[in-house]
Amino acid sequence: MAGNSFGHLFRVTTWGESHGPEIGCVLDGVPPRIALSEAEIQHWMDRRKPGQSRFTTQRKEPDTVEIVSGWFEGQTTGTPLAMIVRNVDQRSKDYGDIAQKYRPGHADYTYDAKYGIRDHRGGGRSSARETGMRVAAGAVARKVLGEGIKIRGAVVQIGPYRIDRDKWNWDETEKNPFWCPDKAIAGQWESFLDGVRKQGSSAGAVIEIQASGVPVGLGSPIYDKLDSDLAGALMTINAVKGVEIGEGFGLAAEPGETAADEMAMGNEGPRFLSNKAGGVLGGISTGQDLVVRFAVKPTSSILHERQTVDRAGKNTTVQVKGRHDPCVGIRAVPVGEAMMACVLADHLLRHKAQCG
Repeated sequence: MAGNSFGHLFRVTTWGESHGPEIGCVLDGVPPRIALSEAEIQHWMDRRKPGQSRFTTQRKEPDTVEIVSGWFEGQTTGTPLAMIVRNVDQRSKDYGDIAQKYRPGHADYTYDAKYGIRDHRGGGRSSARETGMRVAAGAVARKVLGEGIKIRGAVVQIGPYRIDRDKWNWDETEKNPFWCPDKAIAGQWESFLDGVRKQGSSAGAVIEIQASGVPVGLGSPIYDKLDSDLAGALMTINAVKGVEIGEGFGLAAEPGETAADEMAMGNEGPRFLSNKAGGVLGGISTGQDLVVRFAVKPTSSILHERQTVDRAGKNTTVQVKGRHDPCVGIRAVPVGEAMMACVLADHLLRHKAQCG
């Protein structure tokens, strides 16, 4: 299986399965002599780990990260940086009844059709368990970027309920289990998801990731555009079905007079009067905040019986047991942040290599 790596100068390779003994990643291109500790990485891992509220899977994984290569006396060495997380709460027996059945909405059928192997234990390599190592990689990427670039994420919609953007407060994202910046709608989401969970169903979500302090000039025209790399990276996250940069699809409804971000001279040079482009023009960062949103579909593993087929080609039904997120989009926030951090770290190193 190819396709387990992304990035150019800052390159991330992940490995491992949902119910295997461990998952891990290798980072190539990490500059030497960057101060780094396992505790710093663990801070970001703890934001993603399961079982932290009734609105996420109750699988109990400490997600303790271990650096096993490329690190010496508290700093990076410049050699490949390898990290692992051991799986400790697998329940493969939960999937025994569906070993020969394809779960609707999952990659069971496509993986089997392509590779001829059916790892029914939580989806094997296709499981979102793999994203834990992306968060570990993102923690290192943040160190490469430095403190001047700040990356934050929030859930802006769950099911049909959207936040009021006039009430956006970043501090609120740390006070509720949804990473919600709107205190009022967070309470509504709680009631909504309690109902969804009790019904054995699931809900989708929209997540917004913002990066401030990004310098002008990251990215390049044509095939290495910053926004195309961001979109591609976010689309690799499990269950993501749509990405937009800045105003995104909303720009299709605007006239040309209002769609483009006007400019004026300020005390420190040209400045933009709005940010509908999301901080990227022609594939190159403008120096404004990067703004990206992605849509996550409802969790496919639900308690309701669904129609499907089995490996023998017979019609059947399937009812998925086990521990699953009623809204997988909630835990996608730290994953989205990590993917943006990795893309920016890669483009920052590429920019320095070409432009100094």
